[in-house]
Amino acid sequence: MKEQSIRLNTFRAALFSALGGFLMGFDASVISGVVPFIETEFQLDKIELGWSVASLTLTATLAMLVAGPISDRIGRRPVMFGAALVFLVSAVASALAPNFETLVAARMLGGLGVGAALIIAPLYIGEMAPPALRGRLVSLNQLNIVIGISAAYFSNYLILGMSQDGGGLAETLQLDTLAWRWMLGVEALPALIYAGALFFVPESPRWLLMKGRPEDARRVLGEFNDAPTADRVFQEVAGSLASADESGGSRAHWRELLRPGVRFVLVLGLSIAVLQQITGINAVFFYAPMIFEQSGVGTNASFMQAVLVGLVNLVFTIVAIAFIDRLGRRPLLITGVSIIFVCMSLLAWGFWNASYTLDAQAVAGLPAALDSASLTSIIDQRFESDGAFRSAVTGLIGPEAWTTHQSALISSAIEIQSLLILLGILGFVAGFAMSLGPVMWVLFSELFPNRVRGLAISFCGLVNSGVSFTVQLVFPWELEALGNSLTFLIYAGFAAIGLVIIVRLLPETRGKSLEDLETELARTPGDS
Repeated sequence: MKEQSIRLNTFRAALFSALGGFLMGFDASVISGVVPFIETEFQLDKIELGWSVASLTLTATLAMLVAGPISDRIGRRPVMFGAALVFLVSAVASALAPNFETLVAARMLGGLGVGAALIIAPLYIGEMAPPALRGRLVSLNQLNIVIGISAAYFSNYLILGMSQDGGGLAETLQLDTLAWRWMLGVEALPALIYAGALFFVPESPRWLLMKGRPEDARRVLGEFNDAPTADRVFQEVAGSLASADESGGSRAHWRELLRPGVRFVLVLGLSIAVLQQITGINAVFFYAPMIFEQSGVGTNASFMQAVLVGLVNLVFTIVAIAFIDRLGRRPLLITGVSIIFVCMSLLAWGFWNASYTLDAQAVAGLPAALDSASLTSIIDQRFESDGAFRSAVTGLIGPEAWTTHQSALISSAIEIQSLLILLGILGFVAGFAMSLGPVMWVLFSELFPNRVRGLAISFCGLVNSGVSFTVQLVFPWELEALGNSLTFLIYAGFAAIGLVIIVRLLPETRGKSLEDLETELARTPGDS
């Protein structure tokens, strides 16, 4: 088979399987535009608001726990197809939800698809990709995730704009009252495309060998490699699986993750899994308009700046894909996490120096629906923190009015370097996109031995998703209880700790076969 045809087959299989990443990114981030609508429509408190966002991640966590072992039994491809169907049903159910409980249930259903796609797509790509292309091809999954995130931000912005501009189409679709439902429902279309694309994706050759189907494995390897390479990879994988069988049977068990040859890479995997989320990336992705509203830019501008977040995420993910197999995993991680630390520190400093003052002119310009006369007692009073300002205003107009008019009140009162906040957020996203975003999944596909790879990735994914759930759930509460500055300072501290771990412990995996890495990492000093 010609080299061009081989590359086309490899790229097509990787791209189609990575469409699950697009749906994961879209499904997770589309809620950022929905949050302000459902908070008022369903009269949610901050924990309920956090639950509406984080509920998807809770079931994604459970799906990650079982997706790897299930794929070891029935195959990588069937699990991805099941995820596509779940995305479709979840999108329709979310859009039609009559109440908060139904919306949460539909989001939790979508979480099952998110967890499965997030685990199985990079696992599949890592198993079928040649070593020289593995980093870039596995990163396609992260690229699709960020494209999905960008598409969700842009879709939300477009629907919001149409709902405000009116017109025949907006009236027909009832966007003035159903905007947030359309934001959630449009995901059904890419879910259908993903399900169709999977019919053109072959099963993983390594899984076929695990299941005693050598001829099928040879055929699939021949689609992605020239004949000599396909034969060599076949022999390496068969030898690795045979050695694993001799040492412990045909099925991996959870206790094998604690074996001396696995413990070290498990610690590395868990460290990166925690770090990717504990620095606050999903607080930014899922609450981007809320964060920008905290800097006083207003609702429409906050949605537009969220679009910028998606575009920066996309551009720097492409940068990571371009350099991950040239520079290696360690340099990208060290550079990116350093940027994360600096930018989160910058955000903490920017909000620390903000102040809030409502003068008479600002109060007169507030929405007519707000009882502005209630604010007379704090006119020209200067507040040095967002918490103090919120507490004073809420005490005068009540929590419900504060929730409804928060954006207008903050934008009228705040004195802050809003450009600094925007640059801090965009810089943070750029640092994440060029490092922890794509590199974590590449490392997951490389670090673990063939025999326990599905199990280990599921376990690390479980921890990753669990941390993500916690961050999403408590973020609205953190902003209210701790304030903007301290919240971002905490994220900066976690970034500093992670940077030390990466520098001291993480080996380079670039350009090595999975079998070579298994042998090398099993002998890593300190893992005896």
